[in-house]
Amino acid sequence: MLIAAAGLVGGLVLWRLGLFNNQQAARAHGDWVLLPLVVMCLAELLRRTAPSVALPLSVAALVGDTLTGSLLATVMMFTDVVYAAVLYGRPRLSRAVLPASVALTVATTVGALAAHRRPEALLVGVVCGLITVMPAWTAVIIRDHRNAAAAERLRAEQTALLAEMDRVQAVTAERSRMARELHDVVANHLSAIAIHATAAQSLDDPEASRKALAVIRENSVQGLAEMRRLIGLLRGADGDEEPSAAPNLDGLDVLLEHARAHGAAGDLAFVLRDERSGGPLPAPVELAAYRIVQEALTNALKHAAPGEVTVALTAPEGGPLTVRVTSPHAERPGPRAPGSGAGLIGMRERVELLGGAFAAGPVVEPDGRSVWQVRAVLPVEEDPAGGGGEGTRGRSGT
Repeated sequence: MLIAAAGLVGGLVLWRLGLFNNQQAARAHGDWVLLPLVVMCLAELLRRTAPSVALPLSVAALVGDTLTGSLLATVMMFTDVVYAAVLYGRPRLSRAVLPASVALTVATTVGALAAHRRPEALLVGVVCGLITVMPAWTAVIIRDHRNAAAAERLRAEQTALLAEMDRVQAVTAERSRMARELHDVVANHLSAIAIHATAAQSLDDPEASRKALAVIRENSVQGLAEMRRLIGLLRGADGDEEPSAAPNLDGLDVLLEHARAHGAAGDLAFVLRDERSGGPLPAPVELAAYRIVQEALTNALKHAAPGEVTVALTAPEGGPLTVRVTSPHAERPGPRAPGSGAGLIGMRERVELLGGAFAAGPVVEPDGRSVWQVRAVLPVEEDPAGGGGEGTRGRSGT
């Protein structure tokens, strides 16, 4: 609106002063030169909202302006309409204006030379190029620059979004790892405390209560020590503190001795059958197998009926490691410690991270006994595809 108002005022001043581009045509048509001026002002009002309408309207106004004497204000507004059509118009219109302007300039130059046959006729082509090609070319450069800037902004937003997704995934993975470690290291001591505290409350025997309190104290001290160690690792302990070695399958004997000490009151017996024939296993595989056995034994202490709990390990030469823990599956007499299912989730996650298969649930042995089985197959070689097996969840884990 400001451009149209300024153009209208400027055109009226030029008309009043008699400053026309073609004095001979102006004397012949008089005040008719104001009509193209008004039409051009109307085209200016549409330059941003409807450039496809403003451009042909301005072309018609320019032709009328040229025939009636021509005002400089009308010509200047025409250049602005051409510029706006390329800059704000649809892509199809924007791409067509510049070639059309070049073709019009060439045709005008050739026509002027053919009509007048004098070198001065080239000036007609120069003027035509100045009012058509130059504004169109300028608008093309600016539009390309804006498109490039918008593409860069979009690329930056996409990069920031991908970085945020990577950060969230990393944080989620780290939190899952921390949850597994806390559960496997500390929750076992707390489970033992809960089991013996429940037994002490349900049995009216001073000697049994004394033994239960001793076990509770032992596990609480060990659990507190493990918690302090984990907190130190999370906070970034001092550099002179040696990191603790990761547990491996060589420590299963100690693990089963600990389970026997806590399972004697529940008439549970623990047996280890190590039938591995292959060579050394990768450290991640041994750690995962150790944690799976540890969690399965804790579940047996909490839920298994009286009987034999068997831990079987098989690993043929070059083949995967198979961990199988079975415990009697029946109604358990006496108190039971509660479970939340987090243990089964943690075991499944450990197996899936190594690309193995996991299953947990009740099965029937060949001899007809019903047992609760935890079975994990851990590949020795890294499996890029990953993918853990789907197990059946029946009874709650820890």
